[in-house]
Amino acid sequence: MSFTLGIVGIGQFGSHFAELFAAHPEIDALYAVDSVPERIDAVENREGSRVRFAERFDTYEGLLASDVDAIAIFTQRWTHGEHALAALRAGKHVYSAVPMAIAEDEIRAITEEVQRTGLVYMMGETSQYNAAVVLARRIHRSGAFGEVFYAEGDYVHDMDLGFYDAYKYSGGEQWKSTASYPPLLYPTHSIGGILGVLGDRHAVSVSALGRPDTRGDGVFDKDVSMFDNDVSNAFALFEMDNGGAFRTNELRRVGYPSHMRESRFRFFGEASSFEETIDVTYWHDKRRVLEVTDLIRTDSTMSLEDPRLADVSPALRDAFVAGAAAVHHQARLPREFQGMPNGHEGAHHFLVDDFARAVADGRQPVVNAWQAARYTLPGVIAHQSMNRGGERLSVPDLGDCPLPVQDLDAEQEALDLDALYGEQEARRGHVAE
Repeated sequence: MSFTLGIVGIGQFGSHFAELFAAHPEIDALYAVDSVPERIDAVENREGSRVRFAERFDTYEGLLASDVDAIAIFTQRWTHGEHALAALRAGKHVYSAVPMAIAEDEIRAITEEVQRTGLVYMMGETSQYNAAVVLARRIHRSGAFGEVFYAEGDYVHDMDLGFYDAYKYSGGEQWKSTASYPPLLYPTHSIGGILGVLGDRHAVSVSALGRPDTRGDGVFDKDVSMFDNDVSNAFALFEMDNGGAFRTNELRRVGYPSHMRESRFRFFGEASSFEETIDVTYWHDKRRVLEVTDLIRTDSTMSLEDPRLADVSPALRDAFVAGAAAVHHQARLPREFQGMPNGHEGAHHFLVDDFARAVADGRQPVVNAWQAARYTLPGVIAHQSMNRGGERLSVPDLGDCPLPVQDLDAEQEALDLDALYGEQEARRGHVAE
């Protein structure tokens, strides 16, 4: 069953995803609302755009009162929870940019509304389809890790690499008050990458610390911050339900080339492990080391000077052009996506396809409300722990999704690590000769 989609927030991210929503064969028509209407015009009129909005609305309430079937939310990150709840209560399916919400009561309310109505809810967490995460998930599903007892996930995105421009674009004259957004309330790129691999695991407790910012430029200043936040770098250690642990870093002041790889991950199992660095990635067991860098390498899908990226800071554009990698299940994607803009290491095409096919098929996507809660709520509790000097706090778990879930990658061909290792050794032997 095809459907119509209303997009709220036609900014840097919303305008990019509008291209993909417009191309998906399950979506009949797009509608739009933005507090700056000129942005809607800009999306339709920019060179190469395929986006045409069937109707525009002056307010979000007007969009919700229409007969549109679904809503895609690309508003300020602290508003996602209230906007998602309003859409669900209006009878609309919901796609939400990250995070799901910034308060436990909103997160719980979303899951309750989805269970009550049966509507589709999806959080568009890019790490779910980050190439390294996809590879590690395929390794985990093969059983090669054994029991994973420790993992690490870093979101290392320096403010100087595009975030200043992004906050100025979205925040207007008061942008400094919003640029101080607390790192642990934006936890899903790191937590989602870990739990997106360990789908059968969740956090049960956390202890977190934060380092107050020292730049002194009015960002991360409690006197300016609408969040009363002065922390730019935060660190959290989570206990898992299997007795193991995972650690995440949310870093906004860091000497690291985040335009090349803003998220990175490590997994340690009793049988084998996986380690990602900025430019080399390995899988290894107790006797072998296999370089898997080529499996997760992505190529650019468009020029950094493409007019569709005109409103995106040059320092952020790499995240909007990275296409699929060899490890991705590209065969499942609609043919209409061939040659289309992509981003975040190939994630964007898969996120749009997950949501569109979930709505069309009447099933919940992989990153449904309950999984989104597992990616988001631990960060909310970690933020509380940080503000209480690292006190160890319990992390509530809302359980597994009680509705039918559609995993479009479940039937992907198994990964043969033995064969890959043999090919690597054969190449090495050939070089040695």
